[in-house]
Amino acid sequence: MGRWVCGAALGALLTACNAAPEVKSASAPVAPTAPAANSPEALLARMSLEHKVAQIIQPDIGSITPDDVRQYRFGTILNGGNSGPYGNDKAPAADWLKLADAFWEASTAPLPNGEPAIPAIWATDAVHGHANVPGATVFPHNIALGATGDADLIRRIGAATAVEIEVTGLDWTFAPTVAVARDDRWGRTYESYSEDPALVTKLGAAMIEGLQGRPGEPGYLGVGKVAATAKHYFGDGGTAQGVDQGDVNGDLAALMKIHAAPYPAAIDAGVASVMASFNSINGTKMHGNKPLLTDELRGKLGFKGVVVGDWNGHGQIKGCTNSDCPQALMAGLDVYMVPEDWKALHASLVRQVKDGTIPMSRLDEAVLRVLRMKQALGVLDGGVKPSARANGGKWELLGSPDHRALAREAVAKSQVILKNAGILPLKVGAKIEVAGSAADNIPQQAGGWSVTWQGGGDLTAADFPGATSIWGGIAAAAKAAGGEAVLAPKGSATSKPDIAIVVFGEPPYAEFVGDRKDLAFHDEEGLNLLKAYKARGIPTVAVFLSGRPLWVNRELNAADAFIASWLPGSEGAGVADVLFGKVQPSGKLGFSWPKTCEGAPLNSPEGALFPVGYGLGFAAPRIAQIPLYETCAALAHDAGATWFASGKLSAQVQAVADNALLPDLRGSGNGIVATGVDRKAQEDARRITFGPGAKLTLSGPDSGAAWRISYLVGSRPAGPVTVTAGGKALDITQGLSVAEGKGWREMVLTPACLGSTGKALTFSSTAPFAFQISEITRDEAAASAECSF
Repeated sequence: MGRWVCGAALGALLTACNAAPEVKSASAPVAPTAPAANSPEALLARMSLEHKVAQIIQPDIGSITPDDVRQYRFGTILNGGNSGPYGNDKAPAADWLKLADAFWEASTAPLPNGEPAIPAIWATDAVHGHANVPGATVFPHNIALGATGDADLIRRIGAATAVEIEVTGLDWTFAPTVAVARDDRWGRTYESYSEDPALVTKLGAAMIEGLQGRPGEPGYLGVGKVAATAKHYFGDGGTAQGVDQGDVNGDLAALMKIHAAPYPAAIDAGVASVMASFNSINGTKMHGNKPLLTDELRGKLGFKGVVVGDWNGHGQIKGCTNSDCPQALMAGLDVYMVPEDWKALHASLVRQVKDGTIPMSRLDEAVLRVLRMKQALGVLDGGVKPSARANGGKWELLGSPDHRALAREAVAKSQVILKNAGILPLKVGAKIEVAGSAADNIPQQAGGWSVTWQGGGDLTAADFPGATSIWGGIAAAAKAAGGEAVLAPKGSATSKPDIAIVVFGEPPYAEFVGDRKDLAFHDEEGLNLLKAYKARGIPTVAVFLSGRPLWVNRELNAADAFIASWLPGSEGAGVADVLFGKVQPSGKLGFSWPKTCEGAPLNSPEGALFPVGYGLGFAAPRIAQIPLYETCAALAHDAGATWFASGKLSAQVQAVADNALLPDLRGSGNGIVATGVDRKAQEDARRITFGPGAKLTLSGPDSGAAWRISYLVGSRPAGPVTVTAGGKALDITQGLSVAEGKGWREMVLTPACLGSTGKALTFSSTAPFAFQISEITRDEAAASAECSF
């Protein structure tokens, strides 16, 4: 990759290397430039203020072009979970490399007056493999890797992931997550290895070593390696009630003992960067917390690398906006992740350095850290464009057989048997029926952060070329064992299999979209299948896909064997390896399994149904002899009251543009375009654009007589806009016009103006129009109220 190593960890690069670097490239060896000529200090001395500021601004590829990079000279670039090359979040691998070359060439174009042209580097969230790219190996999510407890396995996964990242021309990954998740209601629980800080510490350091190599050893940050990021510093897994980006409260020393525990080991492993967390610690947002970002992380822990922000995290600091926040830099942030407001932020930072709000010494300090990371990656001396690097464009390495075999090994080692009434491993020659909508569903088994940010939605197996579903693995294993397997997603009422395998679980989600109010598993598809087989006397194995432990007492009672399969990724055959006894079960819980459905805190009187470290082998077929308690108040909760919130439709609600389905109110069809926008968090709202005569219909449970809709209008409608709920059409043009430019407002629609409120709501526009929606709920209490806008 044109990378070179000075035989020391990144922190040692505070001082320029004295020896000539070892240059690695795809072509003949290149004579290195003397380090002094291109040292970070020498480059900094020749940079303009505007280009210094650009080094600490990180825009998203969805909002910039190579021409923007050429003009501003950004230091780093990212792709968000829903950002793909050339506006295509399902772009093929070749397009990633093509755009990487374009950014490289734009950033290295000569500048006048002898100012250095410094290559930009590109970062991605490769949190379980390079999973944004179709065809890459999708490894199990961290919660599954934690169940393996195998540091060597995680180190090998990191190494494979780094190679696949390099194939597409990228340099840096925002991984690993070293959060210690302590409340499983948190939507990012699956990004955590364990609730045990010691296990997170061990596996997080191993992943860093796999991605980067070991400090002081040949190849550190060289060919086949990328910069890693320990995230999110700190406390992301300890928010009250598991609310993403929420508050962490308590004695600081006690909090650090748990949630900051993985960072010393990550720093010792040479991690190139640390990402600041969205959450607050005792009321202070981490992006603006100087005592923790600077005094603790830099001072006591000795971190010398780059502190990078999270998606507009600086804008959450009191007194800040996405485009104006000197407080973050002064607190210790080195790179602003500012996906869309980069131009305004660049202008404000330049102005604030000029007027003394930000000392030039602080800006220089941040820029030097970025340059030193680039120096460690080898892009300052002898670097070449991404496609000319050692692994650039070697498509045979993307999703290679070796990498897929490694992922399959990880899947098998991560399976945790919670119950086995003597039916595992499956008998040789068995006749097997496989049921459940998740059985042949690669997007569901991959989970969030897979091709798209939220995963699932409109993704199909075609978006995961080379992947194997759980059903595919079972079918092949059954045949190899002299038996047969039949896929019956909804079960069969007449078949007579020897055993049934029911695959079910959570739909994909990411970040705050996955936050929950309780730990009850509400979807009864799997439960109903298990009960139906039991009623016919057919033994069952439950294969449960989830991003966290959930209260599944009913399913545990109904099944003869129960496996926590987590989110296994692209290699579903690893599940079959355990079911058929090809691999002995070794997975152990990294998280305690809940005894109650409410989401009781750890160490509560309720205790755990299964503790950390629990996991059965084939020789231990046991579970509580009496049926588990099945009463759960959360099951009676009317989930239909919320139709759309946190960027996600309720599972019971559909959005349709005429006949075109818009999963999670995203996509396009028949004159409607629905895109994600930020209100309080990343893509927690939708911008709905209507073409002339377009209609959008939301349909779901009749769970309240009125609708409450949080909305924003930027420009008034150019023609009549109506809303219908099964009765008369209501003209809302005047209300939308009044709302123009007034920020977020609430629309209340009741029988007083709609007549019927029914089970569907249809918006129609005669002319082009756009507005934003952040929440839609049904409200019985407002049934007699007047309509309002």
